[in-house]
Amino acid sequence: MTNGDPHDINSHLVDPVDAHVVVLFGATGDLARRKLIPGLFHLYQAGLLRRCRVLGVSLDDLDDEGFRSFARGAVDEFSRRVFSDSDWALFSSCLHHIGQAEGAEALADRVSALEAELGGQPQRLHYLSVPPRAAQEVVATLGAAGLTDRARIVMEKPFGTDLASACELNASLHEAFDEDQIFRIDHFLGKEAALNILAFRFANGLFEPIWNREHIDHVQIDVPETLSIGQRIGFYEGTGAYRDMVVTHLFQVLAFMAMEPPTHLDSRAIREEKSKVFRSLTPLEPMDVVRGQYSGYLDEPGVAPHSDTETFVALRCEIDNWRWAGVPFYLRTGKQLAEGARIISIAFREPPKSMFPVGSGVGAHGPDHLTFDLADVSKLSLSFYGKRPGPGLTLDKQSLQFSLHETGRSHDILEAYERLILDAMAGDHTLFNSAEGVERLWEVSQPLLDNPPPVRPYQPGSWGPNAIHQLIAPYAWRLPFERPWRSS
Repeated sequence: MTNGDPHDINSHLVDPVDAHVVVLFGATGDLARRKLIPGLFHLYQAGLLRRCRVLGVSLDDLDDEGFRSFARGAVDEFSRRVFSDSDWALFSSCLHHIGQAEGAEALADRVSALEAELGGQPQRLHYLSVPPRAAQEVVATLGAAGLTDRARIVMEKPFGTDLASACELNASLHEAFDEDQIFRIDHFLGKEAALNILAFRFANGLFEPIWNREHIDHVQIDVPETLSIGQRIGFYEGTGAYRDMVVTHLFQVLAFMAMEPPTHLDSRAIREEKSKVFRSLTPLEPMDVVRGQYSGYLDEPGVAPHSDTETFVALRCEIDNWRWAGVPFYLRTGKQLAEGARIISIAFREPPKSMFPVGSGVGAHGPDHLTFDLADVSKLSLSFYGKRPGPGLTLDKQSLQFSLHETGRSHDILEAYERLILDAMAGDHTLFNSAEGVERLWEVSQPLLDNPPPVRPYQPGSWGPNAIHQLIAPYAWRLPFERPWRSS
């Protein structure tokens, strides 16, 4: 939060988690610096993580004080909240470091010593902020160190690169951890707006009755990014936009939007309904996918001269079940696009017959839309036709809009990684991916991976290759918006 008491957050609504030793692998990496260390500090500062020790593990040769200095720099640069030197002093005393090269026995000794400081039998949270190729080695180290009891493990994406690699990674994980100990993270689902989809659907009698194929014409999930690949070339060249974003993020958002009402609002029931959506996804046809690559990508340092890695992907998919049969879902994401956004846009079916005269404006602006903006401070818009004031019967497109700013509680928002770390510590799987779900998504992806369509060039600052318009015809992409959001 940027103003007021830094401790004034949802701590009055959420119980603090039990005592924890957090073992953070990749502790000096970019994700740890930008998100994980500032996030842990905020949870501690807010009273949600009261008794903890954080043991950073990295390839760097740092002692505890060196790691504390690194962490202070990370918090100074990336924390979005006000804090005092006394706040930092309390938290920094919880920070420790060990070199990864010291091995499993030294790691076990350090964790044991930190647990003794806390007393009792604190829980262990192992966070693997490491490249996918290093994950299995870390899991083996944890097993050799005897650190799998009283433990949960958080895995970063991508979780495999195809069905075979995902199954192999799951198998190696299950040698050391039970499935209920494993938390496969997707930071998109940690955003306030993701949970707001569940609230919107299942807490309001107005919308759930029309949340089906009888009333919804098509759905778009659109996550364009203005950023280039930057420092991620080494990772991105072997991954691409589809593996990086669609399997791990956009399909997860789709599941929240499309799932059946769960029997309870608990993690087991919600994960089961998400899994049903994934089971109902039809395998992707390459003809329903557009891959693109921004002009200049091949000139980026580290890119192969004839790389066909896609920096953009748009696709059409269907959910073959009673609720959604025949409703197309359009997904789009990419780098170096015209805007950065995270949008779900639901187009409702138009009336079967219009009684309004030609020229009245009805139909001129397309169907009514319900739009979720999944930004950190989320927004919601419902568009509809309304009469233009004055004589005659001319209609204009109007909208009802809501922004989280309007509640006066936008300062209570937990950043996505903060929420997910807290949920993992509490053992809540609601916002995490299961082994079954991950493997099913790679299964439906396999036809595309086996026979990918050629990459098409697009200009940086555009909305992608021109072929995206043929993909979505006879509809049109909602972004860019014809009518922008009202200012908050």
